[in-house]
Amino acid sequence: MGGSIAAIGAGLAVIGAGIGIGQIGGKAMEGIARQPEAVSEIRTAMIIAAALVEGVALFGVVVSLMGLG
Repeated sequence: MGGSIAAIGAGLAVIGAGIGIGQIGGKAMEGIARQPEAVSEIRTAMIIAAALVEGVALFGVVVSLMGLG
């Protein structure tokens, strides 16, 4: 039973990260389309935000899998 609950928790963390990174990428593309001269600043902010989302997702997966032990 604990394994299936951990799998659900890990799956929810990964789904949340996918949605978050999709939103970041989409909004960054909109910003670049509106202001092409600001590509480097938008790209830098997008990469930092995506890394933060991935870090939180990894933390969520690790925490959910720690429940197995």
